[in-house]
Amino acid sequence: LGAVGVLLPGLPTTPFMLLALWAFSRSSKRFHDWLYSHPLFGPPLQSWDRHRVISRRVKVFSILAMLSARAYMIFVAGVPVWVYALCASVMVYGAYFILGKPSEPPA
Repeated sequence: LGAVGVLLPGLPTTPFMLLALWAFSRSSKRFHDWLYSHPLFGPPLQSWDRHRVISRRVKVFSILAMLSARAYMIFVAGVPVWVYALCASVMVYGAYFILGKPSEPPA
C-alpha cells in the first residue's frame, strides 16, 4: 500500500512504509534490510528511525494535501457537517504532529 501511495494522491505512503518496516523487523531481516536501504523509501525511513525527522518537503506536501482534501470536501463532495468536522479535527492533529517534528537531523 505504501508503494501504491507514491502514485495515488490521498493514499498515505509514509505510515504504510513505517508499518511495513516494523513488520519486516519482526518477520524478515532480508525484507527489512531491503526496505531500509531502498533508494526511494530508505532515506525517509532512516531519517525517521534515527532522528524522528520529517523533511520540509514532506511537511509542505502533507499540509497541501490536507488542505486540498478539505477543499474537496467543502466544494465538491458536499459531505455532512459532522463528517467535515471529524475529518478536519483529524487533519489538524496530523498537521500538529507533522509540524512538531524537526525538519533536519541535529548537528
